[in-house]
Amino acid sequence: MTSVLFEKVVRLLVAATALPVHEFAHAWVAHKMGDDTARYQGRLTLNPLVHLDLVGTLMLLIAGVGWAKPVPINPRNFKNPKLGMALSSLAGPISNILLALVLMIVYKLLVIVGMVSSVSAAFVIATILSIMVSTNVYLAVFNLLPVPPLDGSRLLFYFLPTKYYFGIMRYERYIYLVLFALIYIGLLDRPLAFVSGAIMELLNLCTFFLGRF
Repeated sequence: MTSVLFEKVVRLLVAATALPVHEFAHAWVAHKMGDDTARYQGRLTLNPLVHLDLVGTLMLLIAGVGWAKPVPINPRNFKNPKLGMALSSLAGPISNILLALVLMIVYKLLVIVGMVSSVSAAFVIATILSIMVSTNVYLAVFNLLPVPPLDGSRLLFYFLPTKYYFGIMRYERYIYLVLFALIYIGLLDRPLAFVSGAIMELLNLCTFFLGRF
């Protein structure tokens, strides 16, 4: 029971860090590419209170996957609308992977300097870091699913003809409900875990000189 409660507290910490970083990355890349919609609406910030979505945060606490309020992006402000949407959409998941990489490095450094023991405060910190690493990776993979309101659905705009893309988006509400159902019955668990594991191995490879995670 204590370990479950501890994990929920850490996931709340993830919600307060990973989700704002994710949404800030969307807003920052969109801003750099010419769209200031998010900046005008106060979303170009790391303040979690601006970004957190109640349902998405609860899903993160319960299922380990979630989302924040989508950052508003107007593709008409980009010189190349399809490319602008693709890059600004990718920015969120990539920011979570980069954050996971930084946290993994900190975790491994704690291990190297011998600060991790079963009774030390550093052990608790290391445990928190390990959960944050895996959750950030899982969030990145989850948000790349081509399902509204996730980032993967915005990536479809780059690969699909515009009429087909907006045709699919007409059914966004129903696709959203199907997503909830798939999460509830656990049908997405294996594919998400497989891709997340592959990314974790890649991060391990990038930090091989610090040992295994």
